[in-house]
Amino acid sequence: MRSTVPSEHADGFAAAWPGIDAVPGWLTRDQARLLWDTVAAVSPGPARVLEVGSHRGRSTCVLAAARPDVAVTAVDPFVRTRRYAGPQVRELLEANLSVLGLADRVSVVATTSAQARHGWDAPLDVLHVDGKHDYWTVSDDLHWAEHVVPGGTVVVHDSFSSVGVTLALLRHVLPGDHLAYRGRTGSMARFVVTRPTRADRWAMLRELPWWLRNVVVKVLLRARLHGVAAWLGHEGPDDPY
Repeated sequence: MRSTVPSEHADGFAAAWPGIDAVPGWLTRDQARLLWDTVAAVSPGPARVLEVGSHRGRSTCVLAAARPDVAVTAVDPFVRTRRYAGPQVRELLEANLSVLGLADRVSVVATTSAQARHGWDAPLDVLHVDGKHDYWTVSDDLHWAEHVVPGGTVVVHDSFSSVGVTLALLRHVLPGDHLAYRGRTGSMARFVVTRPTRADRWAMLRELPWWLRNVVVKVLLRARLHGVAAWLGHEGPDDPY
């Protein structure tokens, strides 16, 4: 992958963002910009992107809008739970893609990450992981990184924010030899497919105080102690992400 973003891709973000921002979801503007720039930086030729966990498509739309030659695979089982409306969410995702003129760039795969990965043999340039946030699911989702080309990018949302996501990264990525930490935008962590150095591992460990702070903030929000959470620098009623 190139380290710079072609101007024809980078300049389009400001124009595309208002439409994408109308799609509900937990993705900040800065995190959307990170996804956009990551896809835009893929070397010339079709950019191959896979996303685990699409929901209504806020991040999916960013990935698909970043360049006209992108092919995005959106994997989501669209299960019905207390918080999510099941198959109806897929309809909302596809409607949002259609409104923004991005439907032809996205293949929606309505199944679990593990089922979609079974038999998968296509290389990927970019992987975005934002599925179920428990330790076991994230640990399994990270296996998709095995399909990302050398120098490719893996982006994990809710890193150092969700307990399950963070524990999976500490267990499988920190001691591993496949992904090198390259920083975060809020809770969105970026990794590059290359052998990590000692400095890369230390950079990841240095995020732990921020993670612990976020865990405390979540507890305070559940206890409706918003004032104390604000004292810790948290803004708003939502979890830190």
